[in-house]
Order: sequence, then structure tokens, then C-alpha cells
Amino acid sequence: MAQGSTDETEFSAEERAAMKERAKELRSAKKGKKSGLEDLLEKIAEMPEADRVLAERIHELVTEAAPHLETKTWYGFPAYALDGKVICFFQPAAKFKSPYATFGFNEARNLDNGEVWITAFGLSKLTPAAEKQIVELVKKAAGV
Repeated sequence: MAQGSTDETEFSAEERAAMKERAKELRSAKKGKKSGLEDLLEKIAEMPEADRVLAERIHELVTEAAPHLETKTWYGFPAYALDGKVICFFQPAAKFKSPYATFGFNEARNLDNGEVWITAFGLSKLTPAAEKQIVELVKKAAGV
């Protein structure tokens, strides 16, 4: 069952909203309306303060660590892509009423190690040690 769902056959309001965001992103991309960076910064600006502070810092860390990544939104989340494929993203805590935000990686790009590995990290605050870990993971995932 997906996070926020009331049962296995029903999407939560938050999940439906995320799917609508994705459909809007795809339509916008086809029409060439906004740049991915504009969309990403707009989404960050809309976040509640606690999420916005984390998202702004994550954005700085990712773009400094791997400036070649494309900025975009993905299901309404700030995301970073390589060759059109999202490799990492920030999910605000408020999106699914979670106690923590999430920084995750898709397809464990260059991060997989054996049969089990972490693909997402819960964030409550960013310490220098946490920032260092994020930068290292982003660089590895982005092939830097």
C-alpha cells in the first residue's frame, strides 16, 4: 500500500495530486513553456518553511556537486536528471504529511552495491556531515 493510502485500491489525495503534477509537467515539457529550473525553483518557493530551507540547501549541494545534471520537477518534486532520466529528487515532508523530508535516488544509479542498498534518505536537518554524505552520493550517482 502506498504511503498515505487508505486501502490497497485507492490513491490518497496526496498521491492523486502528485500524479496530476506529473501529467502537468509532461504537458508543459511538450509545449516548451517553462524551463526545468524555473519549475523547480517555483516548487521550492511554494513549500512550507521547514521543507523550503532543506530543499534550497539540497539544490545548492546538488548543483555544486554535479552541475551537469538537468534541473526539473518530477511528480511535483525538485529533481535532477542525467540524459533525461531522473537520478535524484527531494520529497518535502509536507507532501505526504511525513515527519521528515526525503532525498532519494532512482534506479540506484551507480550506487547499487550487492543485493541490498539504500535508495532514499530521511532528512530532518542538514548538518555538515549529512551535507558531505549527500554530496558524495550525488557525485557517485552522477558519475562525477
